[in-house]
Amino acid sequence: MAKQIVVAEGSSPPIGPYSLGVWAGDLLFVSGQTPIDPATGVVASDNVVEQAHQTIKNVRAILEAAGLTLDNVVKATVFIKNMNDFAAINDVYASYFQKPYPARSCVEVARLPRDVLVEIEVVASR
Repeated sequence: MAKQIVVAEGSSPPIGPYSLGVWAGDLLFVSGQTPIDPATGVVASDNVVEQAHQTIKNVRAILEAAGLTLDNVVKATVFIKNMNDFAAINDVYASYFQKPYPARSCVEVARLPRDVLVEIEVVASR
């Protein structure tokens, strides 16, 4: 199976040797996105709610570049710096995803790139 790489104009470029999105058959794997503002290249804010919004906007930009929407997401993995922020991030997440919700995992991690507070990766289906 050949991989197809997704390039998204409205998203921040990768900060390492990886692709933002990769098609494998009918599944699109979107690399973990952080709250980097694509217009400025810097972290959107120190506020976890604002970071969660920017992170999901970055995920959405890659999905849209592939001709998909958040409704196509079948699995999301959310990495957070502090589990005490779970409820706030969950509220932001719920404002973007509709029922039936995708499967999801949420894990607290010791540290994220650029010391952000949230990172989200998704798998979407055509």
